[in-house]
Amino acid sequence: MNEQVLSLNVPQCINEVMKTVNMKEELCEVHDGINMSYNFIGKYIGYDMERLKIAYGEIETICLFEDYIKTITMHELGHAIDLPALEASLARTIEIFTMKKSYSKEEIFRTPALLKMLIEEDEMNLAFEITAWDNASELNEKYTLVHATDFNAIRKHSMASYHRLYQRDLQAYHQLIDEKSAK
Repeated sequence: MNEQVLSLNVPQCINEVMKTVNMKEELCEVHDGINMSYNFIGKYIGYDMERLKIAYGEIETICLFEDYIKTITMHELGHAIDLPALEASLARTIEIFTMKKSYSKEEIFRTPALLKMLIEEDEMNLAFEITAWDNASELNEKYTLVHATDFNAIRKHSMASYHRLYQRDLQAYHQLIDEKSAK
């Protein structure tokens, strides 16, 4: 494994970013398969060391692991900055979460109204991700923690999964509507 990955004290790096940008969020190591996330209900940043290492290895652009951690940290702080919008979405998020727990994936992808809720969740997630990245970009411009080229490559890589999920669900919805119209 890359020496820089093994030698970096990730919690210390995250805390240094928060100190530099004058923000403080609780930090928790988690094992949920998500590299780093902002839990707006618990008001903490969670990080999964194993997933961070894997996600870093997936980036096509070569950058330092430390810069990857700094960038993802600024992104999660970007969510914290957007806390009022996240809190305003809670009721709808719970409705969608409940729907997803009440139906199998197969049922959701066979029912237009349910699939439309999934697309709505994708759209909400995309909007929150874009806002968090915009906020992170402002932090990076103000404090110059990571070179813009590396920052933008990490941003692009991170956003790709949200775009793919949205496109997949949207395509499934259009296909389902076409099939129902053909009957």
